[in-house]
Amino acid sequence: MADSPVLSIGFLLFPGVTQLDLTGPYEVLVRAPGAQVHLIWKQIAPVTSDRGLAILPTVTLEECPALDVICVPGGPGQIDLMEDDEVLNFLRQKAKEVKLVTSVCTGSLVLGAAGLLQGYKATTHWGSPDQLALLGAQPVEARVVHDGNRISGAGVTSGIDFALTVVAGLYGEAVAQEIQLQLEYDPAPPFNSGSPRSAAPELLQAVRLKQAAFIEKRRQATQRAAEKL
Repeated sequence: MADSPVLSIGFLLFPGVTQLDLTGPYEVLVRAPGAQVHLIWKQIAPVTSDRGLAILPTVTLEECPALDVICVPGGPGQIDLMEDDEVLNFLRQKAKEVKLVTSVCTGSLVLGAAGLLQGYKATTHWGSPDQLALLGAQPVEARVVHDGNRISGAGVTSGIDFALTVVAGLYGEAVAQEIQLQLEYDPAPPFNSGSPRSAAPELLQAVRLKQAAFIEKRRQATQRAAEKL
């Protein structure tokens, strides 16, 4: 793979995606030598992210070319995808063809709903790791989890770490480090509150309370998906 002149990468693009789940790893992977990156959805029309950013798909599910890597990002729209047979069947078919089946954030729950994580270690956003277990996966608290040909990134910004890991595996660490330098990816956040492990307990509790209703909605969708596996 490292010597291949062309690497075909597909990102599933869907309404309600968290754009950084997609655009973070996209920015890394599109810089890989010979990479061809496709944004895949049901039709070629602008798709609106969960925060209102419109993104244009480049290819439809039906016309998607052969891929080496498939990636499912996360976001609130993930809930609908877990009961979308057209999307789930597309992912099942691509998983038979690609070299890497991957996800960022709650995109791993979509892979799980398609039955593609049963028995695999995986990660997701810190708010929903228990839901992976419902889908037969083994939840792991880590920024990036690699198990066989499954690679998953945790919440949102971890998509950059995830993509650099993918590049390092396919092209070698030197190429990944060059891309990291090009992007000046040198995190130095102003606050030490980016993880449940580092955030103040009162802050974590407040955020959990704000998210509780939505997390429960997601859990119900995950449970329905699990019952179909």
